[in-house]
Amino acid sequence: MSVKQLSLEDAASANITVISGTSKGNQAVHDLIVAYRANRRTGSACTKTRGEVRGSGKKIYKQKGTGGARHGARSAPIFVGGGVVFGPRPRDYSKKVTKSTRKLALRKALGEKIAAGEVASVASFATEAKTKSFIAAVNEITDAKKTLIIAKSFDEKTYLAGRNVQGVQLITADEVNIEQILHANAIIVVEDSYETLSKRTA
Repeated sequence: MSVKQLSLEDAASANITVISGTSKGNQAVHDLIVAYRANRRTGSACTKTRGEVRGSGKKIYKQKGTGGARHGARSAPIFVGGGVVFGPRPRDYSKKVTKSTRKLALRKALGEKIAAGEVASVASFATEAKTKSFIAAVNEITDAKKTLIIAKSFDEKTYLAGRNVQGVQLITADEVNIEQILHANAIIVVEDSYETLSKRTA
């Protein structure tokens, strides 16, 4: 298997637009990562107000003559088991990010990884449907703890062999995002994915 380190010049010759060595794109990366994490939140936390607490609305004791403060129902927030004041309610945490921001962030994330020498290029990547063979093929390229393999597509045998390997993720060029790119210590890019990456960064 022929392996070479992908350089910024190689990326340019493959029409993959990247950004490195400048602060441009940092904010786009930040905004997109925040959006990814916010969009994973369910926003389902919910507390009951005093009007929603189940129980009698009967006045707990008479208004006057007890020497205590005036109270209505047990559902008041000051009582144990009562309602919650300003508690969490179901809400939508999702954030929208523009296409131009997504594209800028991808250029930046990919460019920084290439500049750091963490991206390798291979002509093809396919193995037998055996985990042992898959691990051997990956170790032949890199010994990083967290490896991301990007290709246009994967055959069924390769996918089955690699889907349970800890620290290795198979992803197509259409689906890869900057969170996966930044998380990886090493990235293996199969040459058939160049065209897709070129379109996504153009």
